[in-house]
Amino acid sequence: MTVTTPALTDAGTRAPSPLVAHVRDYLARLRGGDMGVLPAVLGLTVLCVAFSIMRPRFLTAGNFANLFTQGAAVTIIAMGLTFVLVLGEIDLSAGFASGVCAAVAAVLMDSHGSPWYLATAAALLTGATIGLVIGALVAKLGIPSFVVTLGGFLAFQGVLLMIVENGKNVPVRDSTILAIANKNVTPWLGWVLSSAAIGVYAFVQFSREYRRSRRGLAATPPAITALRVGTVAALVWTAVYALNLERSRNAAVVSLRGVPIVVPVIAVLLVAGTFVLRRTAFGLSLYAVGGNREAARRAGINVDRVRISAFVICSTLAAIGGIVAASRANSVDPNTGGSNVLLYAVGAAVIGGTSLFGGKGRVLDAVMGGAVVAVIDNGMGLMGYSAGVKYVVTGSVLLLAAGVDALSRKRAEAVGLR
Repeated sequence: MTVTTPALTDAGTRAPSPLVAHVRDYLARLRGGDMGVLPAVLGLTVLCVAFSIMRPRFLTAGNFANLFTQGAAVTIIAMGLTFVLVLGEIDLSAGFASGVCAAVAAVLMDSHGSPWYLATAAALLTGATIGLVIGALVAKLGIPSFVVTLGGFLAFQGVLLMIVENGKNVPVRDSTILAIANKNVTPWLGWVLSSAAIGVYAFVQFSREYRRSRRGLAATPPAITALRVGTVAALVWTAVYALNLERSRNAAVVSLRGVPIVVPVIAVLLVAGTFVLRRTAFGLSLYAVGGNREAARRAGINVDRVRISAFVICSTLAAIGGIVAASRANSVDPNTGGSNVLLYAVGAAVIGGTSLFGGKGRVLDAVMGGAVVAVIDNGMGLMGYSAGVKYVVTGSVLLLAAGVDALSRKRAEAVGLR
């Protein structure tokens, strides 16, 4: 019988198992300042526990569903801002740009009788055009993005007023658009979609690690990958179960069950955005330009094209966020995309872990940060606090997240990771 002995290091000691080595590597990255989405996850957990204790109503199925629809528009706009923030730029016009795009769609449907798909296409085209103009001014003329988008922030308010005729409320009556933020998928379809999504996620995770292992690259141990997939599956299925509970106070008249339609919309955008950032040459170029623009230029990257494209993506996603906001409000008015939309969107991206200094960020960060912002706004609303208190708390959380980012960068530089 052959006995297999553990591998030995150069010093003659036993090498740690792959699982132990992975845990040690993760802890080393944490000590080095690479905290990823961990602060947002911990903050979200603390907030949910605190609000659940202080207001048991926070945990009800109805309020849980409301969290998704309440934070959907801000989260989608934050997804677009992630692309710009990775460059180390900013887009202060994203909020009102979303309002302009929503107004274009609403006016086309209400005043011109356009079908929803043409109105939506026009809104997306408007968003892409806005991003193209902003990106060209920043990349080609060298005007700082803060100045360009601040001008856009002011100008788009005027454009929105002109489109809605100086204060007119434009109703949204199309059933397809209204369904985005006001309807739910059937319970069985929610289970099918969630199970399919988890299956695809598991396949991608295990196949990626298998390919890395076959190539002799460092791979995550199967136990860690299985734990990651199992955790995601448990969270998703728990959410689907909760959302499939009856939320109507009078189920005999109208039933409110199922996952809100806006949730699959966000999920699709999350997958698409993650793929673009992590699995395409454009995404890698985006990180390179955000990390060191001159080095990226010398490496042969078309820096101007990358910067313009990032603003186009940002404004296009802002257009989608505007349509979702119009769906939830059933109308478009001069305040659509205004008020605290931009502040919450930027805050969501930063709170989730996207760096304001560029070179670091994921679309998932925007989703996690959007969840934190929605929980704060919803939970404090249930507790009866005023809008002023909500702004103070949200601003404090944003400052805390920015502080964590700054300290993480200093730590990374100190240990030689940057």
